[in-house]
Amino acid sequence: MAIQAHAGRRVRILGAGGTIAMRGTSATPQLGVAALVAAIPGLHAGDGLEAFDVVNKPSPHLTLADQLEVCRQARDAARRGMGVVVTHGTDSLEETAMLCDVIHDAEAPIVFTGAIRPATAAGADGPANLLDAVSVAASEEAAGMGVLVVFGGEIHHARCARKTDTTSLVAFSSPQTGPLGRVTEGHPTIWSHLPRNPPFDPPVLDKRVLVVPTGAGDDGTLARAALSTEPDGVVIGTLGAGHLAPPLLELWADAAERIPVVAYCRPERGVVLTGTYGYAGSEQDLRDTGIIPAGFLSPQAARMKLLACVASGLSVDEVRWAFSQDDG
Repeated sequence: MAIQAHAGRRVRILGAGGTIAMRGTSATPQLGVAALVAAIPGLHAGDGLEAFDVVNKPSPHLTLADQLEVCRQARDAARRGMGVVVTHGTDSLEETAMLCDVIHDAEAPIVFTGAIRPATAAGADGPANLLDAVSVAASEEAAGMGVLVVFGGEIHHARCARKTDTTSLVAFSSPQTGPLGRVTEGHPTIWSHLPRNPPFDPPVLDKRVLVVPTGAGDDGTLARAALSTEPDGVVIGTLGAGHLAPPLLELWADAAERIPVVAYCRPERGVVLTGTYGYAGSEQDLRDTGIIPAGFLSPQAARMKLLACVASGLSVDEVRWAFSQDDG
């Protein structure tokens, strides 16, 4: 089945490496995005479809500068009215997609996809994922939705998508919302939308934001070690619905007077409550401090958003406003 770009929507495919571009029994990067396109029956360069490589690395090797460059090229193409597909390694796809959503300020959709199996593996999933992603990027239905992740026939929003399975061909899910739609026979069906957030435009990602988890019996050793490095911001884990041991909460509350401290909940479908519990160290105590709830964002998504915020020069109060959009 041939996939043609919408009459009013050209599509640019940007390659960023990953398993989709790998070959061999011990997979290594070998394929450019033009070769990926050429290998898929029904998908042809020209006639409104073009392909360029930005970087070709395993996604654990991507630097913040690499990620920002991929996102800027995608955003700039979308500003010109083009639908954009980014092929990307799955290990860090959700982080680059989240960063892209933070800076994306156009109506044309940007779609991230990749593969679990290398191109030379039996049952390689990259071709089907790329074909689906192009159909979404070319569609008018996806206009105005921001950045999407298309994988295994499902459409997810970048702010909600997480890699939740290492080897499944449906590797991504959205624990908070579920998928926004599906792609069937080359046709996207979208049944729900997320509101867009105001964009930021960080010049560089030269700040340091750490993710510090927590667990039962946490005595603050890891927190103190993290703070001793003088980070520009911290994303901290909480238990349950925004709960910490009182001494640990006091430590983070003190840090939040100096730098932005953003708190996520350990459960995948968790949010910081406002008034259910009243014991010391509960969500009420946390919200009485300067700590900023991350809402439904995963720790990795919250880190990318906070990186963009501090790199854009936002004050702590402005960071709080930015994250309040996800804490509804």
